[in-house]
Amino acid sequence: MIKSFRIDVPQSDLDDLNVRLARTRWPNEIADAGWDYGFPLARLRELADLWRTGYDWREHEAVLNELPHFTTEIDGQNVHFVHVRCPRPDALALILTHGWPGSFLEFLDVIEPLARDFHLVIPSIPGYGFSGPTRERGWDMVRIARAWAELMRRLGYERYGAQGGDFGSGISTALGALAPEQVVGVHVNYLPTRPDPDAGVDLSEEDEARLDKVRRMMANRPPYQALQAATPQTIGYALTDSPVGQLAWIAERFAQWTDPRTPIGDERMLTDVSLYWLTATAASSARLHREAARRTEPCPVPVGVAVFAHDITQSVRPLAERLYDIRHWSEFDRGGHFAAMEVPELFAEDVRAFFLGSLSGRT
Repeated sequence: MIKSFRIDVPQSDLDDLNVRLARTRWPNEIADAGWDYGFPLARLRELADLWRTGYDWREHEAVLNELPHFTTEIDGQNVHFVHVRCPRPDALALILTHGWPGSFLEFLDVIEPLARDFHLVIPSIPGYGFSGPTRERGWDMVRIARAWAELMRRLGYERYGAQGGDFGSGISTALGALAPEQVVGVHVNYLPTRPDPDAGVDLSEEDEARLDKVRRMMANRPPYQALQAATPQTIGYALTDSPVGQLAWIAERFAQWTDPRTPIGDERMLTDVSLYWLTATAASSARLHREAARRTEPCPVPVGVAVFAHDITQSVRPLAERLYDIRHWSEFDRGGHFAAMEVPELFAEDVRAFFLGSLSGRT
């Protein structure tokens, strides 16, 4: 059963957040530390003060409630999603999947341009936001993809495309592998390509530079990733109890993964952080880093790739083409990991070009 859903956070939760922010116990900081030891104290104080005294959740809640929200239960798990229909009944449907530490909020600025040509289904990953926490093992990318296939079946879409970045990329390609008769193509804005000395392909200097960046990341695993993959419950205690802890944990990613020329506004970021805080999904969202270790089947459907210059890593096309049926490849000199929020016009046009151009005749 699919039910309409309206966001209505209890006032007591907002009051509790305000009290906790006011009672924050701050650590000291080494003089002139900058980013050498982690998120700078002065910047975090600025964001926390804005969250407590200048940010109005109710204002943003009202804007979000202008969208058509729904929930349904799939595989024993509540699933929240936004469903926006195109004016053309015969339009292709797209399911758009976010990653960590994002949410369905990532796609707010591309809904209007994409809905001119596509029906849009924008779910919250199980364990994230209004889908609520997961309560059992095994919610990996394959299981999420299986839930997405069931969601699209319930909505009556027999043929559709999938788009995603971060975890959304892996979920979308897993969906293509699970439902190749339904998925016409997969568009991703994040597609890691690992070094493969046995690949037997010619690589350019730029390709080698991109692989060097991957090698450095593999040799020095990011602390957030190591903690969430190894002990998500342990870090979950701190993030669920301290709003400033949750703020620092997510704000650091927004600061480091975005293009300095296309920063995400503080209010939008605070709405995303508030979503994690108010739904108490810090631990359950972190668990996906542990669950995601399971390998997925190869994706047999056509794939489109958008590479943004300031993403965590940039894909190497000759290696990607060994694994995927690449039909569309775009390189952008602006934008980072949160492309739909940073450069929505570039993102929307590339999605449109893939599904309405590169796949013409297949849809």
